[in-house]
Amino acid sequence: MSKYLHVLNIGVQNTLVYRVNFLVRACFGLIPLTATLFMWQAIYAGKGVGGNVEGYLYGQMVSYYLIVTIVDGLTAVAEDDWQIAADIKDGNISQFLLKPIDYLSYRLTLYCGGRMIYSAFALIPIAIFIYFKREFLELPADAGTMGLFLISTLLAGLLQFFISYTMALLAFWVMEVSTFIFILFAFEALAGGQLFPLDILPMGVREVLRYTPFPYEMFFPVSIYLGRAQGAELIGGLAMQTVWVGIAYLTARWVWRRGIRRYTASGG
Repeated sequence: MSKYLHVLNIGVQNTLVYRVNFLVRACFGLIPLTATLFMWQAIYAGKGVGGNVEGYLYGQMVSYYLIVTIVDGLTAVAEDDWQIAADIKDGNISQFLLKPIDYLSYRLTLYCGGRMIYSAFALIPIAIFIYFKREFLELPADAGTMGLFLISTLLAGLLQFFISYTMALLAFWVMEVSTFIFILFAFEALAGGQLFPLDILPMGVREVLRYTPFPYEMFFPVSIYLGRAQGAELIGGLAMQTVWVGIAYLTARWVWRRGIRRYTASGG
């Protein structure tokens, strides 16, 4: 564990170099959020007083996007997939094959360190934005709900990391993985609940999505926080989220073993 604690420390120090960049990125990231809230404000204005969209009142819809912003700041994979792909293409990964260190654990440790620092700085402008929208921010019903939300958020972060890690490993087979990464990002945004709540979709579409990993990266933790996932749906969702984390982890291990067989250490 000591070597990974050292890696965590290195990751934190490296990430601190870009703290101003995190602040700027977070500030500009609030622009599309503001535009989205204006769009929903116009939609609800057309519905009149007391109007709702699939059970969401206007305040609940705003609260949904505020919590999405927080969860995204805590769990999003930033540059990790690009760095992993670069390590493979440039041959830098060779050093990890000669040392007693697991590359997946190494990258996961760096990811955790990066999320710690990014959250510390990027959540500052997010917190200021939420302060001005505080009348719409709903709090969890009780401490138990908050605890389950945090557990689900942790699982969401692991799920996002393992999926992105696996996608980056395609660099063992192709020279350029950017297309695959952008496709994955699009699926996560659309099917993960980042652009809109998934429970406003038709029932058939929702049923299909619940058997994919994407809702458990964003929508499900937010649903727990808002109290929209309860009882059997909550237990089943946590079980499904845990299963997908396990599948993503095992897939990452399998793709790594297959990729290493093709690795030629070019450039390293």
